[in-house]
Amino acid sequence: MFGPPFHAYVYHIYGMYWCFNVTSEPRGIGAAVLIRALEPDEGVTLMRERRRLDDLRLLCSGPGRLAQALAIDRSLEGRDLFNDAEIALFPPSRPAERIGRSRRIGITRAEHRLLRFYERGNPFVSGPKRLSP
Repeated sequence: MFGPPFHAYVYHIYGMYWCFNVTSEPRGIGAAVLIRALEPDEGVTLMRERRRLDDLRLLCSGPGRLAQALAIDRSLEGRDLFNDAEIALFPPSRPAERIGRSRRIGITRAEHRLLRFYERGNPFVSGPKRLSP
């Protein structure tokens, strides 16, 4: 997490799930954005195989599910997300319509800070519905 910006920061939680983050600050400053969910657009068949699940809405809804659907694990740690052939960031296929903010999920420290961003009304947003009106 203290590496250069726009690199993968991957870690294990609860002894069983991988979480994928994008580092966001200059080297030496520990900051990253947890990617909690995505709206599947390409590679859906492969994601369904990896997750053994047909429900499109649940394929990548939650950090652990997202990592499993995209086969993200520790081997991707530190990869440059603009210049790596195996994992990369791309512009969205459509612009987000309305961005909402809420408190973070699973964090009690500084809970009052609205540091969770999501697309309002998008059925692929993860977490409790009360946090994503």
